[in-house]
Amino acid sequence: MKNHVTVSIAGQEYTLVATEDRGYMEKVASHVDSKVQEVLDGARVSLIDGAVLAAVNIADEYFKEVETAENLRRQLKEYLEEGTKMKLELSEAKREIFKLQTQLKKQ
Repeated sequence: MKNHVTVSIAGQEYTLVATEDRGYMEKVASHVDSKVQEVLDGARVSLIDGAVLAAVNIADEYFKEVETAENLRRQLKEYLEEGTKMKLELSEAKREIFKLQTQLKKQ
């Protein structure tokens, strides 16, 4: 089911249509509005230029977050591989201990 939500971005009304709920769409619009306002407040540019610059800033944030997420995935994979290696080493050590204990009992 598609939801229709009217939001205000940089003083302009827009009707968003999406499957996400109203609260989510309002949150997204609020984020875009704040980014556009941030650009408009910091520079004397037109609304269109402000929207484009805000889009560039949002894209920059997005790509940095994607890179951070990828780094975390890579680090997690390394930790999992290290954990697997440690389990194998522990298993081998337990076998060696059992073997030595068995030899001691025979003496």
